[in-house]
Amino acid sequence: MDKHTIDELATYVLQAEREKREIVKITDTLYPNLTIDEAYLVQEELVTRKLAEGLQIVGPKMGITSEAKMKQMNVTDPIYGYVFNNMIVEEGAAVSVEDYIHPKVEPEIGFVLARDLEGPGVTALDVLRATDYVFPALEIIDSRYENFNFTLPDVIADNTSAAGAVFGTYLRRPDELELDVVGVTLSINGEIQALGAGAAVLGNPANSVARLANMLSKKGEKVKAGQPILTGGLTAAVRLEPGDYVQAKYGGLGEVSFFVKA
Repeated sequence: MDKHTIDELATYVLQAEREKREIVKITDTLYPNLTIDEAYLVQEELVTRKLAEGLQIVGPKMGITSEAKMKQMNVTDPIYGYVFNNMIVEEGAAVSVEDYIHPKVEPEIGFVLARDLEGPGVTALDVLRATDYVFPALEIIDSRYENFNFTLPDVIADNTSAAGAVFGTYLRRPDELELDVVGVTLSINGEIQALGAGAAVLGNPANSVARLANMLSKKGEKVKAGQPILTGGLTAAVRLEPGDYVQAKYGGLGEVSFFVKA
C-alpha cells in the first residue's frame, strides 16, 4: 500500500469521526482487499494526525478478545487501538449522544503497569507481576461504519471504534482478585442488560495485556508503565440512548457509571 492510499483512507475515516456521520466500510468500495497489516498502517496515520493536532494518547485498548469471536473471524490475535485524552469521561459525569454516531457501551477491566512490558514471549504471569493495579471501566464504542457493519481490517483502520472511556476509581492489586472469575453486571436505568466475567477476555484479562505486548513488539514498541490499558469487553456491547444511566458493578472491583443526555 502506497503513502497516498494510506493518507486517503485515514482521511476517509477521520472525517467521518469529526463530522459524526456514518460511512460505507472501506472494504466495500475504496479498498476491497485491505489486509490487517495495511489496516494498521492506516491506523498509525490516523494516530499520527491526532497527535499532530495536539491530542494525547491515554492508553491502548484491545478488541475482539473473545476466543469464540476470533475463531468466527478466523484470526489468532485480538486487535488494538488507542484511547485519546478527548475521549475520557469522568466517572459519574454525563455524555451527549450528539457527540457520537451510534454509541454502545461495554464493561471492561483496566490494567495499569508498574513497569514497561516488551515482547515477544510475554505471558499472563509476566503481566500480573508487572501490574500496579486493576480498575473497573466502561468503554464507549462508536464505529464510523454504517450499522456497525465492518470486517476486521475495517475496524482496525477505524482505531477499533474507539470513542470514549470511563475509568472507575476503585483500585485493586491483581493478587487480591481472581481476575478470570470477577463477575460484572451492566445495567441501564437500573435494569440489568448484560452479565459477564473476566474469563470472557481470552480466559483472563491478563492474557489480553500479554497479547498486546507481544503484538506491539513486532513494531519495536512496548506496553508502557502508567498507561491505563483497556483489555476488552466482558459482555456484549449495549446501545446508548438519551436519558440512560449506565452502571457496571463488579465482584470485588467496585463499580463505574455515567449518564447519557440528548
